[in-house]
Amino acid sequence: MTTSTSPTPAPGGEPPTTTGETAFEDLPPRRTIRQAVAASAMGNATEWYDYGAYAVVATYIAAHFFPSGSEGLFWTYAFLAISFIARPFGGFVWGPLGDRMGRKQVLALTIILMSAATFLIGVLPTYEQVGILAPILLAVLRMVQGFSTGGEYGGAATFMAEYAPDKRRGLYGSFLEFGTLGGFALGTVVVLFLQLVLGEDAMMAWAWRLPFFVAAPLGLIGLYLRSRLEETPVFQDLEEAGEAEESATGGLRDLIVKYWRPILVMAGLVIPLNIANYTLLTYMPGYLETKIHLSPNESLMVILVGEIAMMAVIPFCGAYSDRVGRKKMWWFSMIGLFIMALPMYWLMGQSFGLAMLGFAVLGLLYIPQLSTISATFPAMFPAHVRFAGFAVTYNVFTSIFGGTAAPLNEAVVESTGFLEFPAVYVMIGCLVGMAALFFLKETAGASLHGTDIPESEPEDYGAEAIQAETEALDACGR
Repeated sequence: MTTSTSPTPAPGGEPPTTTGETAFEDLPPRRTIRQAVAASAMGNATEWYDYGAYAVVATYIAAHFFPSGSEGLFWTYAFLAISFIARPFGGFVWGPLGDRMGRKQVLALTIILMSAATFLIGVLPTYEQVGILAPILLAVLRMVQGFSTGGEYGGAATFMAEYAPDKRRGLYGSFLEFGTLGGFALGTVVVLFLQLVLGEDAMMAWAWRLPFFVAAPLGLIGLYLRSRLEETPVFQDLEEAGEAEESATGGLRDLIVKYWRPILVMAGLVIPLNIANYTLLTYMPGYLETKIHLSPNESLMVILVGEIAMMAVIPFCGAYSDRVGRKKMWWFSMIGLFIMALPMYWLMGQSFGLAMLGFAVLGLLYIPQLSTISATFPAMFPAHVRFAGFAVTYNVFTSIFGGTAAPLNEAVVESTGFLEFPAVYVMIGCLVGMAALFFLKETAGASLHGTDIPESEPEDYGAEAIQAETEALDACGR
């Protein structure tokens, strides 16, 4: 039993668009798929644990590295953005290497770099101890983190998408983003626990360092899980057919020349995704504390409850996208955020309880985007340029719109007093995303094998297609 094909020429001069052919019996065993999911999600959790921990200790970092009064928090967020400057360079290096050498080897290197850099932030000297050298060292480590993240996220998403069954790619792919939220939530939990147990004085004096030390064991666990897996079936097929890129530079050239149209469409979707992501998950802790004037513990509770609610629904949204397609999920999310952003930000300014409700509503409206990233974006490119296509496009536009979200929001709110500006920024991003959605090809249920751009037919997804694949896997003892 195979998936259908479509010889329709792709616009913009790309090669013909097909879904490829993949027999159900060629899929890896379920146990292997689950191990691939765990390995990808663990690495992603390690990556986003750093961003989550950095965001929730931002006020402590500001005091120790940027002792310049009210501008300290701005510079702390600016140094968060510094890591995004290096992300495109990481994408340009790691992406083509992943298409040349394989996904597994690149992911092993990126998780080592990322966890080591996060750990070392915890041992940095402060401005009081070494002066200007302190923020310089912080900037260097943030750049290393950004460079490694440039390959980590795109590689993990590609790795998971190429291991997942075609009809369940939304469900399995959603666990990568479960790891994203898990990393954010773990950073929040660790800091909240330390604040409750040790108190504000200890946190300000020395305990702000402790959350960064957790990155070391997280990275080792992720590395161990990844080392036990083989290359993805899709990449193995490419190598056997002699269709893998012969050089990293050749792969990058092919990507830009032949696949510029999916690059532009993906860019239009990455913009609202990252504005929402970094406005809600990175900027929000400091915003609630310094602008809404919640206590540090209250602001962390708002974030934690919202993140737990988001984690609870993310697999269901991923699975639902396998039935209805990815585009409908994105339409629902962006229209919902556009309508509800301003009312929910106003609500968050009223009280602690309403802040919790407002953040949870926005977080749940964002989930249909987040849950389908690793099912949607890797499927926009053929296998031989997939890692590079995802890594380069995602990281270039994440660096521009994700890395700048927190400092931009902080600067505008601080200078104008317009507390609802972050909502307006999210709304603008949604308008860009809705324009790009018109040009997105539906790929739910399509095969990711081969050197043609995936595109699904209506019969490729839905309850009947999922059931047929499940029965085939069961019949093969998988």
